[in-house]
Amino acid sequence: MKIRGFTKKIFVYFMIVIILSLGSVGIFSYVITSGELDEMVENQMNQIVGNAVHHTDIYLKDYERSIVSILTNRQVMEFIDLPSTREAYDFYTYRNTIRETSVDPLFIRNPKLASVYLISDKQNAVYYYNGVTEQSFNAEDIRKQRDYFLANTTADGQLSILNHTIIAGQENQMLTLVRRIRGFTSPELSGLLAIEMRSADLSALWKGIDLGKYGYLFIIDDKGNYVYHPDGTKVGTTVPAEFVDKLKQADSRSFIDASEGDQRMYVSRDSDYSGWQLVVSMPLRELRKPLSNIRSTTLVVGLFTLVLAILLAYRFGKSIAKPIRVLKSGMRETEKGNWATIPLPPHRDEIVELMVRYNLMVKRLSEAVDRVVQVELNNSEIRMERQKAEFQSLQLQINPHFMYNTLETIVCYATIQDSEEISEIVKALAYMLRYSVQTNLEEITVANELKHVLYYLVVLKHRIGREFEIDVAIKPEYLLHVMVRLTLQPLIENVFQHAFPEGLEDYHFIRIDGGINEGIFWISVEDNGSGMSETKLTQLQEKLNANRLADGEIDETGIKGGIGVLNVHRRIQMVYGETYGLRIESKLEVGTKMIMMMPASA
Repeated sequence: MKIRGFTKKIFVYFMIVIILSLGSVGIFSYVITSGELDEMVENQMNQIVGNAVHHTDIYLKDYERSIVSILTNRQVMEFIDLPSTREAYDFYTYRNTIRETSVDPLFIRNPKLASVYLISDKQNAVYYYNGVTEQSFNAEDIRKQRDYFLANTTADGQLSILNHTIIAGQENQMLTLVRRIRGFTSPELSGLLAIEMRSADLSALWKGIDLGKYGYLFIIDDKGNYVYHPDGTKVGTTVPAEFVDKLKQADSRSFIDASEGDQRMYVSRDSDYSGWQLVVSMPLRELRKPLSNIRSTTLVVGLFTLVLAILLAYRFGKSIAKPIRVLKSGMRETEKGNWATIPLPPHRDEIVELMVRYNLMVKRLSEAVDRVVQVELNNSEIRMERQKAEFQSLQLQINPHFMYNTLETIVCYATIQDSEEISEIVKALAYMLRYSVQTNLEEITVANELKHVLYYLVVLKHRIGREFEIDVAIKPEYLLHVMVRLTLQPLIENVFQHAFPEGLEDYHFIRIDGGINEGIFWISVEDNGSGMSETKLTQLQEKLNANRLADGEIDETGIKGGIGVLNVHRRIQMVYGETYGLRIESKLEVGTKMIMMMPASA
């Protein structure tokens, strides 16, 4: 598709370059930044899970040292050697001695411990509790506990960490650190020492780790069960097989999974000490939040830059295309035979130089044509040209008092305050000037004339300091009827100058009406002002009947005026003929009605 118009071409080409530049830079920057942030997030999560594993191992090793302090106690070792037929007094003595020398100090140093207990191969067992309800067990319960621990511990006396508890109601909430121990008289491992702690206490280790609002850590044991999870209902349950497979495949790398309801990133580490697997989990949307911010910022900055670039491109294209359009318009006028030079902009460039050459050409052609026309024109053509010049000069006349007063008002506004009134006056005045200086002979519509009156009222409002509404009674079907340019506003201005000499009052009115009667299209301007005496009305009618232009006579007040009404009358006659024009009806202290008559078929 071809692009027509120089401005559009420049604008489109600029847009292509700008969009390609901004798009490529934005996409390249986003891709590079996204990759770097993903790498940084993964490194951060690796550090977090590594630190968590380290602190957890230190925490468990501390409890292992506590166990060592108990198993080396002589009374503990002697209790392991007690026969099953021991005296109740001996059992009671050892139980109290072990509490005083080993267990109570251990509870003081480690208040988070829930229980400590010893079970020997001789079915002797002692239980100590810290902050939980004490439990009592019969011989069968002790045997079952011993069997369970023997099945889940190593024969070499290594520490085992089990998701198990002997305390009723605390299932899946406790961790048991248990190992086999020996008695005093034999090197054989003939007893069990266990301590229990709350699995939720592990979360206290990770309070200093910033995982965001929705991030968390959880622990999986070597059997694939949850040892710890912020969701307590999952503790002790089996981890989904698919998730375990992803953990194995990822090894120490991160991976994304949605098994917990939303897209989350996971990184895991194995603990060599406990055999556990610590997993850090963070929501993907939170990790990608910086990327979202970067994307949003890039879009906002890109759009702002694009809008700014569009405005600059438009302004640049317009600065080039505007003088070309002016030159083109001047050429069209030359084609019509209007030898008019075109205005030159204040700056100088190649296009302005072309406009200067064009003006010089038009001037020389105009002079040549004028010389030819002057030779060939006959007397009738001379009279026609004189009449045309008379009409044009008549149309260019503007009441100087109106102009001076308006400019004075603008200066006053500009001096006193910076307000919107100045803009309103200048806008209305600019429209009136443009409308007034049109020199073509074509007629315009009633709506155009009414619009011109509307802008006149805007200016007048600031001159007289008050609003004034004109009653327009013209039916809508007459608004597009043609009439002579710049004939209605002079009549309205004449009313304000002469009909209300003492100033406007609330009861004053001006009414504009129109219609068609016996082939005559008429427009009337009626007021209830001071009116005219019969003598003055007769004098004015005589001037109208003279069919000549007003020459700005000096009236009895010493003011040069009276040209508006006469010129309107004469201009209507020059366009439609001397059978048409202006008729005036007036009574003193009653009001005046001025009626413009034009052909209905025009």
